[in-house]
Formats: sequence, structure tokens, C-alpha cells
Amino acid sequence: MSPDVSRIAALLAKAERTDNQHEAEAYLAKAQHLATLRSVDLAMVRARSARQQRRVAPVSRTVQVGESGKRANTHLVSLFVAVARANDVVVDVARNSTYVIAYGMPSDLDLVEQLWGSLAHQMVQASGRYLDAGSWRQESYRRLVRERVGRWSLPRLEERPHTKQTARAAFYRGFIDRIGSRLQQAHDEAVEEAETSREPPARGRAESAPGPSAAVVLRAKTEEVQAFYRG
Repeated sequence: MSPDVSRIAALLAKAERTDNQHEAEAYLAKAQHLATLRSVDLAMVRARSARQQRRVAPVSRTVQVGESGKRANTHLVSLFVAVARANDVVVDVARNSTYVIAYGMPSDLDLVEQLWGSLAHQMVQASGRYLDAGSWRQESYRRLVRERVGRWSLPRLEERPHTKQTARAAFYRGFIDRIGSRLQQAHDEAVEEAETSREPPARGRAESAPGPSAAVVLRAKTEEVQAFYRG
């Protein structure tokens, strides 16, 4: 295991151990930051490779989500998609949400699985604490229903008190939206850091042609993954 991957694993372990949401998200953002910098480094190596046969190519991988009929499957799939989106991975979802097929570079797929596994654990544990606290009993949600008016069936929003099931689903949705945003933010900040850390040529030396920027190599990688997916 490379030092970067070991550090990412350690950060995710810390995120899983803490009950503090802000601490967990800070550890997660740092893990995503390191994952993106590692992805940039690997993409730079691929961009400089002169021999096509020596370059790492995109692959597809099937990842099991859960058993058929489990209510949590759709949320676990949504979480996987959110993690994949921030890490240059394309996803197809099985009709019954029991598995996904992920397309991307092998190292990116490894990191997505690692991040998703940790986040799935955190999401379930955090929802359990939320339900045990009981504040959801005083909350409600809106549900779209259809009401018969003469010959027409008209939609309207109906306010309903939360059940344990609807409260858990609402918590999952909020968790996934928030985490997806944090991951993307950490990804973008890491790319910006990689861009600004490129050293200009020393004064007085013959300037060699600069290598591709982090944004350029990542864009090239994304296009290669998309072409592989379309194929």
C-alpha cells in the first residue's frame, strides 16, 4: 500500500470512529483531497508515457451494493454515484439497485470503493444516532398525492408526520447531498493546489516546454473514460 493510500485509509478510519459530524466531514474532505492529488500524479505519469502499451487503461468493475428488496439499496447507490462523480468514474446502476457497474481508471475505482465503503458505514451509524435521539418525531415531510376533482386527477403536496422509515430516508438523502458537495469541493481545491504548485523555470535557464496542467491531464483522463464507457 502506497503512503498516500495508507494516509487515506487512516483518515477514513478516523472519520468512522468519531461521532462528531464536522470532524468526520473534515477527515473525509482531507481524504478526498489526497485522493485527487494522487489521481493528478498518476494522470501526469500517463500523459508523459511515450509507449501506449505501457499506459494504464480504463476498466469496468461490478460492485455489489446489497441484497434484492433492501430499502437502503437506492440510497447506497446514490452515495456511490456521488463519490464516483467527484473521482472521474462513470456508473451504470442495476434495475433492482443491487449492484453498480463502475467505469474508470483502476486506481480511481479502488479509491471510490474505499471512500464509498467508509461513507456507507458512517451514513448508517449516523442515521442510527439521529433516530435514537428522537427529534424526527416532531418533524414532518411533504408527499405528492393525487386528488380527484371531478373528471380530473390533480397533484397536491400533503404534509405528513415522519415515521421511522421516512425519517431515515430523509436523513440519508441529506447526508448524500452534503457529502457529495464536500467531495466535489475537496476535489476542486486539490486540482487548484496542483495547478499553483507547478514551479516556473528558473531564470537564466533555457526554458523547456511546460508539461500539461493538472486540469488538462484530468480532462484528458475523463474524456478517455467517457470514450471507454461509450464503447
